[in-house]
Amino acid sequence: MYINRLVSPKILSDLSNKKICILLGARQVGKTTLIKHTLQHQHVAFINFDMDIDQQKFLAASKLPAADVKKFFGEADFLVIDEVQRLPESTRIIKGWYDSDIRMKIFLLGSSSFDIQNKMVESLTGRNIKIILTPLLFKEILAHQDWFPVNYKKSFVIEHFSSQIRTLLLQSLVFGNYPEVVTSANKDTLLINLANDYLFKDVLQLGLIKTPDLIKKLLMMLALQLGSEVSVNELANSLGISRITIDRYLFLLEQSFVIFRLPAFSTNPRKEIAKNQKIYFWDTGIRNALLNDFNFSEMRSDIGHLFENWVIAETAKLNAFQGFRQKLYFWRSRSGSEIDLVVVKDAVIKAYEIKWQKKKQRSNNAFTMAYNTPVQFVTSRLETDLDFF
Repeated sequence: MYINRLVSPKILSDLSNKKICILLGARQVGKTTLIKHTLQHQHVAFINFDMDIDQQKFLAASKLPAADVKKFFGEADFLVIDEVQRLPESTRIIKGWYDSDIRMKIFLLGSSSFDIQNKMVESLTGRNIKIILTPLLFKEILAHQDWFPVNYKKSFVIEHFSSQIRTLLLQSLVFGNYPEVVTSANKDTLLINLANDYLFKDVLQLGLIKTPDLIKKLLMMLALQLGSEVSVNELANSLGISRITIDRYLFLLEQSFVIFRLPAFSTNPRKEIAKNQKIYFWDTGIRNALLNDFNFSEMRSDIGHLFENWVIAETAKLNAFQGFRQKLYFWRSRSGSEIDLVVVKDAVIKAYEIKWQKKKQRSNNAFTMAYNTPVQFVTSRLETDLDFF
């Protein structure tokens, strides 16, 4: 069952653009499915570098004159290369094809960005368009529901479909938004397999970590500290390894699209905490799978932290889709006042406090006074200017 992705129209509109399209994202996030669905009516050649025979086919094509490459791939108009990071020398060959105008638009799909962005893409500078594909956005899941009215104002939807939205929201908090998980009846089993077998596949294949059990322990600690400021020194001491190793593992987890960091917002380091950071999961289902906790209840003890992660991750996913035009932060003053999410775009600051339950909220006067910015409250009713619909 296919769920339409917001990025599809962008890919379609760029088909006549000669530039190479690089689609990055975590494993199992739907990159191959998206491209196959988007190009279903086009003449496409698919190869997958996870398969040795496809690597050999590609290398055989690289020996031919550029004018013969299109014929080698069956006169296809589009060439899609999946798991491109598995053959690092491929980008040098692709650069030569691009510069020789082989009359095929090339799509490169990568399940991890550390190798592609830091090494491989350098040779394609000025020749590519990069797109980040995240787990499904909540608005993509909503649009897939038979009951969801797409042409009504948000206030109408919230008023008349609040129970359906709340159930779907809770499902998203507990099981996350990986496409196969969303459409499956065996969500917990799929998530556990994903967390155990797929998350670390790239870093293990490339030999970037020697102790996978250690990185899993690190992830479990991050899962338990959800919503709290993270101290790299404390993580290192708890795991009995160096700070340098922790920093390296966190970097690999970021580049593998498992976690992302939220830095502290500050324009006055004397009065605010500027060096601290929070770490969130791109997908709350992965976080729950690491802890083997799929309690489908609003009364679960971590519902507030889960909702905070979910809101911030949804904002981060939409930001990635829109080309990272916003900067995302949290804020804490030295006197202890806090803001969960600060969004900055074009020098405009917006601030949000995230609370699952709709209770009488106290406004954060400290942030408002410091930045002349009102603080909005985001609750499970999703009545906010953040774009969840």
